[in-house]
Amino acid sequence: MKVNEYSPLVLAYVGDAVYELYVRKHITKDNNIQVDKLHKKAVSIVKSSAQANSFHLIENMLTEEETAVFKRGRNAKSTVPKNSDMSEYKTATGLEALIGYIYLKGDIIRLDEIMNLILSEI
Repeated sequence: MKVNEYSPLVLAYVGDAVYELYVRKHITKDNNIQVDKLHKKAVSIVKSSAQANSFHLIENMLTEEETAVFKRGRNAKSTVPKNSDMSEYKTATGLEALIGYIYLKGDIIRLDEIMNLILSEI
């Protein structure tokens, strides 16, 4: 299956895992602390409001293709959790779809570029 044939929510599903892995790698790089503290730190970075803010750091550097993938993810029909702001949740879903797309495309250099920019601001 070609990467552009995946549904935006499948891309977001993969992107969520990839994003979390980058975050975990980032927060453990210099922190040998208790796992519960690591978990709380990770959750604060991967929650939808934080991801929505992260998207705004990178949106001006996206290609047309990447912007289109983001919009597909953002506009996909999904159930917004009760504790989330709808706009932030949809933006986070779009970001996760973009990350999943780039990962499945195999463009690790671009993925590193985007994630390093996001994580440098944390």
